[in-house]
Amino acid sequence: MEDEFAKLIRRINPPRVVVDNGACENATFIQVDSVYKHGILLELVQLLSDMNLNVTKAYVSSDAGWFMDDDHGNKITDEGALVYIERTLETKVHLLNTMRSSVDSTSSEDHTLIELTGSDRPGLLSELSAVLADMECDVVNAEMWTHNGRAAAVIHVIDHFTRHVIEDPKRVSIIKELLFNVMKGDIDAKIPTARMSVSTSGKTHRGRRLHQILFADRDFERPNDIKFKTSERPHVSVMHCSDRDYTVVMIRCLDRPKLLFDTVCCLTDMEYVVFHGTVVTGRMEAYQEYYIRHVDGFPVNSEAEKQRVMECLEAAIERRTTEGLELEVITDDRSGLLSDITRIFRENGLCIKRAEICSSNGGKAKHSFFVTDVGGNSVDPKTLDLIQNEIGQGCLIVKGNSFLCPKETTRSYLFGNLFKRPSFQSFKLIKSCS
Repeated sequence: MEDEFAKLIRRINPPRVVVDNGACENATFIQVDSVYKHGILLELVQLLSDMNLNVTKAYVSSDAGWFMDDDHGNKITDEGALVYIERTLETKVHLLNTMRSSVDSTSSEDHTLIELTGSDRPGLLSELSAVLADMECDVVNAEMWTHNGRAAAVIHVIDHFTRHVIEDPKRVSIIKELLFNVMKGDIDAKIPTARMSVSTSGKTHRGRRLHQILFADRDFERPNDIKFKTSERPHVSVMHCSDRDYTVVMIRCLDRPKLLFDTVCCLTDMEYVVFHGTVVTGRMEAYQEYYIRHVDGFPVNSEAEKQRVMECLEAAIERRTTEGLELEVITDDRSGLLSDITRIFRENGLCIKRAEICSSNGGKAKHSFFVTDVGGNSVDPKTLDLIQNEIGQGCLIVKGNSFLCPKETTRSYLFGNLFKRPSFQSFKLIKSCS
């Protein structure tokens, strides 16, 4: 009966999307109104993230079965792009309200899906890609993250000859064994440090799966020998809002693309519901504030749970915040290309901290890597010259170096002004919407 009533409500109140380019001088205003459904905030943020829209300001409120999210991204001047964004959001938000699973996933029905996790070490991606090349598997797309000494990867491969999913069970078993041995490394097999799965069907959103894999691997537990620059660590605080029985989560950190997705993904996968929230970004930093409860309706009610929320949010932010030199390789795609590139990196003493691999149908490959030297330091320019000569001057693009980012930030200005203003509660948001 409740399901039928929910369907009736959705039919009476279809999702509404407004895209306004005149509401803000330097940003595009997007407003989405929809019947509330648990997880829809993450799905919407995921849609915006996958369209490469950077959120600079956002307001979220959900109550009494309703969801509303205002987002400001970079100013979009192309009218065709504005129409596309509006129609895409309307269509997919409607589908999200009628389907249980995500509609914006990367289907693996035509690919063999490989998920890996284990201890990070120099040359790991090179060894993995060499195994896949030897087994005549072509990497269609992949993403690898490293954090706190752990590594996780989601890889889609196809058979080199048939260009389809790998169906032979024996071959799949051999691939699985070889990859597992690479992830296990030289560590005693009795110690469960590596995990992996190989499947020929299903759906996955790579970013969310990587968060889930590393969360399950407990990468939020920072080893004593892993150091992170204190000045660049995210600041997360969790406190109780006694007036309305919410838990308030406040986040301050360096701003970057997909930050909102990463924090909302973490809270959703930990089974917390965001009832109200606000996001503000400055020139380099971001402030996020969420009013949450667990899906069972209760706020965070113990110090241990509070500590876990803080640790997991810090980890979710840090996973995609990788130091190093960003290198992009754009060239004609071919079998074994990824293996050759990563071998060159390894032979020249580079350590890959994060990677995103994409082979398009047009025969071009576009691979992005964040690299350091083996000691975690900046790459020597002479080493970079050697790598460019091997890969090709026109193929390798140096996009940025996080080690050279300016040390001064807008934290004192941005957050000083934020905390001088009335708090989120003083806007009477809680009383009016709860």
